[in-house]
Amino acid sequence: QGKQKKARKYAVMKRMISLRDQRINEKERAKAPAKKKEDPSAIKEREVPQHPSCLFFQYNTQLGPPYHILVDTNFINFSIKAKLDLVQSMMDCLYAKCIPCITDCVMAEIEKLGQRYRVALRIAKDPRFERLPCMHKGTYADDCLVQRVTQHKCYIVATVDKELKRRIRKIPGVPIMYISRHRYNIERMPDDYGAPRF
Repeated sequence: QGKQKKARKYAVMKRMISLRDQRINEKERAKAPAKKKEDPSAIKEREVPQHPSCLFFQYNTQLGPPYHILVDTNFINFSIKAKLDLVQSMMDCLYAKCIPCITDCVMAEIEKLGQRYRVALRIAKDPRFERLPCMHKGTYADDCLVQRVTQHKCYIVATVDKELKRRIRKIPGVPIMYISRHRYNIERMPDDYGAPRF
């Protein structure tokens, strides 16, 4: 009988000795980081996030007709599936003039989806849509939308994505538009601003 081959374990690394180990010569041993003494008279600095002045109690005073609505990729796709005209349905939901806005990142995302989503691309290139240029690195649309509504509180975010909704709910004063029962609904919109009463 032949000698049984011992299979090498996958990704076995040589264990390295820590530079702080007692077995290493004292000269070559890594020094413990010296602790700085705190100056009791020094002014303590804390970074407190600045809250926007447009949020007055629970109302966002920057929101008002004409509404600027940031549209997400899946919102356009689900609107096509539900056979809804974007601009008309938005106006039916809010009873006011609505301007759908589309960022470069969302546009890039629709273009990447390819031939199957050419109807969505044609809708996104509609002249009634306002194009918002992006200045940041990367083309991840969710991060782009979250960053934009954190900086400017004048938008409503239109999305069906659960993860993005969860992120936007943490930002105060930003309503979310979503699709349910073949119509657009709005979440967290004060009644004074024309939120539909069901």
